[in-house]
Amino acid sequence: MLANIEVIELLEQAEKLGQMIKQSEEYEAYQIEKDLLYKDEGAAQLIHNFVAMKDDYEDVQRFGRYHPDYTKIMKEIRGTKRELDMHDRVAIFRQKETALQGLLDDVSEIVATSISENIKAPREGFALKDHGSGCGCGSGGSCGCQAS
Repeated sequence: MLANIEVIELLEQAEKLGQMIKQSEEYEAYQIEKDLLYKDEGAAQLIHNFVAMKDDYEDVQRFGRYHPDYTKIMKEIRGTKRELDMHDRVAIFRQKETALQGLLDDVSEIVATSISENIKAPREGFALKDHGSGCGCGSGGSCGCQAS
């Protein structure tokens, strides 16, 4: 019974933390830019073109250089991606997304280290922060790093 009460209290604290994140400046800025991005017809068309092109790209990836349209599709996907990345609304959205990800990384690191210094929290996407044990890849040293 005591374990159940502790779990419920932990879930309540996690819910409060989630609400605090949703009230942060980073989250608000992200939501505003997300809404503006989806309302921008030019950006929507670029996103649609890129998603459509990804299907061809995935088909090419299965066969690699042996695919008959490899060079053509690889050039097209790079051009489409570059065009998407250069759109002002997309660039601003990505900046806000990166800022929000930074906040989430900071929170996850604080939670992890409050439990134990040995717990590694995700940082910058999925890369693990090095706590002095080598590269921090988590492969157990098979890559040649000095895993502790």
